[in-house]
Amino acid sequence: MQRFAALLKFIAQFAVLGLALAFVLTRLFPEHFGRPVEPSGRPAATPPISYAQAVKRAGPWVVSISAERDVTGSAAPVFGDPTWRRFAGASSPVRQVERVVGSGVIMTPEGHVLTNMHVVSGAQLIRIGLWDERVTTATLVGGDVATDLAVLKIEGSQFPTARFADESKLEVGDVVLAIGNPRGFDRTVTMGVISATRRNNLGSARFENFLQTDAAVNTGNSGGALINTEGELVGINTVYLGEGLSIGFAIPAATARDVLEQIIKFGEVIRGWMGAEYFDAPYSPAAGGTAAQRGALVAKLLPGGPADTAGLRAGDIVLEFNGQPVADGSDLRQREAALAPGTQVKVGAVRAGIPLTFEMELMRQPSSIQRR
Repeated sequence: MQRFAALLKFIAQFAVLGLALAFVLTRLFPEHFGRPVEPSGRPAATPPISYAQAVKRAGPWVVSISAERDVTGSAAPVFGDPTWRRFAGASSPVRQVERVVGSGVIMTPEGHVLTNMHVVSGAQLIRIGLWDERVTTATLVGGDVATDLAVLKIEGSQFPTARFADESKLEVGDVVLAIGNPRGFDRTVTMGVISATRRNNLGSARFENFLQTDAAVNTGNSGGALINTEGELVGINTVYLGEGLSIGFAIPAATARDVLEQIIKFGEVIRGWMGAEYFDAPYSPAAGGTAAQRGALVAKLLPGGPADTAGLRAGDIVLEFNGQPVADGSDLRQREAALAPGTQVKVGAVRAGIPLTFEMELMRQPSSIQRR
């Protein structure tokens, strides 16, 4: 019994000594005894300290634009001079030069530049400021009212061109940078995130489908680049809500590229059309939709157009287009415009709660173009 007690005493002494040693070691070397971090499914991304590399990649293909157009205005008498009033009257129409600043993106090595049409519409002179501070002039190749995009051409070759981001990987919350010429301050860079996608009903263009961002966008940013942190083009900045509200919008890069290619090839954008105008349908659980998919309410039809001939009527709610659900009026406009005139389509709709199907051949949508 005594031998067993001595053995227990021996073990207890070593246990106490081990605990004491462990206590001392954890206090002297805490970094070696921390709690291990359990691996997660997705490694945490460390935000970069600087986005300078992204700007260096994208900067050379972003340009500043200065457009001049003639406008007619009234000139008041100079300082109330009686002689001026006698010969010119109380006021006289005079030719004035309006100057507009904007931004653009070089899209081809041959010097095709994409910008907003409202920046260059009606301009007699368009100047382009390159990233390396050279200044040149540009001509208008064509414009598309429906998207508020225009294509310019500058002389030269081997220009640096935009690299496109993978749109399928774009998510709300992604960091983006806006590069442009706000208020004439060229080569300005601002930072924010993608706040939302598929924004519409702003009234700025027929086809909107905008990316929303809180990166600062101001007068002069129109037509400039919205890029990701890899220096790839995400969108074309186009409009903002109020000064300092951090609510800006950009045309998705894929849409901009499609418009560019069609204007270069055809001088305009060719789109399919059902020959109907529609709006977002009110949400109705009885229609079987959801808040995200409520359909498009037909407002009016072109007499003799595809929709009219097929039997669609004002008041019908279109819920399906070519086998795909229709979210709203903007979604339907995008879908039909993406198809070529002459394409056969099936349209699913409800009329007074009764489901109906219509077949029709798309016609060509009336052109909304502007050439120099």
